[in-house]
Amino acid sequence: MICSIKNRLLYQVILLIWAVSKKMLENLFKLKEHNTNIKTEIIAGITTFLTMAYIIFINPSMLATTGMDQGAVFVATCLAAAIGCFIMGLYANYPIALAPGMALNAFFSFTVVGQMGYSWQVALGAVFISGLCFFLLSIFKIREWIINSIPLSLRGGIAAGIGLFLGFIALKSAGIIVSNPTTLVTLGDMSSWSAFMTALGFVLVTSLSFRKVPGSVMIGILGVTLISIMAGKIEISHIVSMPPDITPTFMALDLRGALNVGLISIIFSFLFVDLFDTSGTLVAVAEKGNLLDRDGRFPRLGNALMADSVATMAGSALGTSTTTSYVESTAGIIAGGRTGLTAVTVGMLFLACLFFSPLAAIIPAYATAPALLFVAVLMTHSLVQIDWDDLTEAAPVVIAAVSMPLSYSITTGIAFGFISYFAIKLLSGRYKDLNITLCVLATLFTLKLVIFN
Repeated sequence: MICSIKNRLLYQVILLIWAVSKKMLENLFKLKEHNTNIKTEIIAGITTFLTMAYIIFINPSMLATTGMDQGAVFVATCLAAAIGCFIMGLYANYPIALAPGMALNAFFSFTVVGQMGYSWQVALGAVFISGLCFFLLSIFKIREWIINSIPLSLRGGIAAGIGLFLGFIALKSAGIIVSNPTTLVTLGDMSSWSAFMTALGFVLVTSLSFRKVPGSVMIGILGVTLISIMAGKIEISHIVSMPPDITPTFMALDLRGALNVGLISIIFSFLFVDLFDTSGTLVAVAEKGNLLDRDGRFPRLGNALMADSVATMAGSALGTSTTTSYVESTAGIIAGGRTGLTAVTVGMLFLACLFFSPLAAIIPAYATAPALLFVAVLMTHSLVQIDWDDLTEAAPVVIAAVSMPLSYSITTGIAFGFISYFAIKLLSGRYKDLNITLCVLATLFTLKLVIFN
């Protein structure tokens, strides 16, 4: 009898807690106003997380090439993503998830540190300053002016160039493309395990994505890893443990070193790529989720941009490259996500991932290479918006896109794109297509390449 009373009391307490929580969530996220409910938002959050969770494997692996502690970067990646998602969900109330961005981590690792020779501490300082600049641009509302000053074709060319750069990195890390003293690069050993598994993983990811299977990229990464474990190529003892120590990267950023004159273009490149990446993501998500107001504007845009910039600054302090909004958030939108509860759900799942660091540590480069190659395919899609009949538009696009992987530098590609666009338009008599911002940037990039390079 007493046990029955206790069970009923416990049941009543649980119902009370649920009712209070439901009311709080309704007031916080305005679920009814957005024609959604808790169940739908949570499912949408899980869907978004599955489509972007590959970053917890790729980001630590990529940044580890700079000498950073892979375990610490893993923790920083999860925490930065969670912080970004929480701010976006609670402050901006949008179903948009954030995490350290692809392309930006490649720029950090292979250009700033790998090619230019700066320390990863200085690179983190540059990331922080770029986030601060993004924050100020959002406050003073001059972001739209900057974006509108850059030609659409040039934006597409830069995005495609970054995609080609990621594709080159993927093929190189898999051993499919190797160096050659005569031709610079050549075909590697296609009979190797890494080459075979990269090809298999890419086919798997692409096929699953075409079939609209949630988490196709993560399935590809884990599938290749599992096959390798079964084949005896990888040894694993456990997959769950306490989170690694974040001390090696926590607050290790070098702000004084990042203020070096030679790093101005680096900071600009971080800011530039993040600016357009975030803007493109917000537009894509708004279109999918019908989130625009009656005038076609993005409500609470400033709040969303604040979330992005603050997450970037927090991420650099923790020890990871630029944190940005993910276009994979559209998967959650399609699943019904309409409020910040979706983003908060994603953030909670990233926190849960902190206990799976052993799994992230054993993921080989040839398992993440297919994901990079797939992202490259998605990013080169921007070339469809180019007017190929207008050579003054098409030529700078090709120059920007091709020079990124060949120079192994995103900054160089951006610089070549601006300079060639300015020069071709001017000499073709199409100077009316130019604006002050574009002219200034082209001049600065020319000085950087000729004098300060």
